[in-house]
Amino acid sequence: MTNILVVDDSATIRRMVRAALQPVTDARFVEAETGLEAIERLAFAPVALILLDLNMPDMHGLEVLRFVRAHTAYREIPVLVLTTRQDEDSRTAALAAGATAYVTKPFAPAALAAEARKLLERGGVGAGR
Repeated sequence: MTNILVVDDSATIRRMVRAALQPVTDARFVEAETGLEAIERLAFAPVALILLDLNMPDMHGLEVLRFVRAHTAYREIPVLVLTTRQDEDSRTAALAAGATAYVTKPFAPAALAAEARKLLERGGVGAGR
């Protein structure tokens, strides 16, 4: 079964992401509330897609993204950054660090689902850029 890792410190956002993606995928959702928890989750189950917030209390999302891209076992996992940061500097920094796609909150559920489905179908780094 395909696993999707949803990393956000907001339980509400994690629920909204699951609700948006469940109709378009039969994936199992793995959740993490912090960056460190996300890294732990990666060690326990293979993941086909990561949805990653940038603003988290313990570890910035860019640090998590850099960790993912630095490790061979995770390097090819598509990472969709889902954040409130709408400025071009944040978008540029995320893409430069290896984000596969960048979506801002609030998000349209159908648009998020379409982007996630596209990344799951293509897989790998660079899909959806």
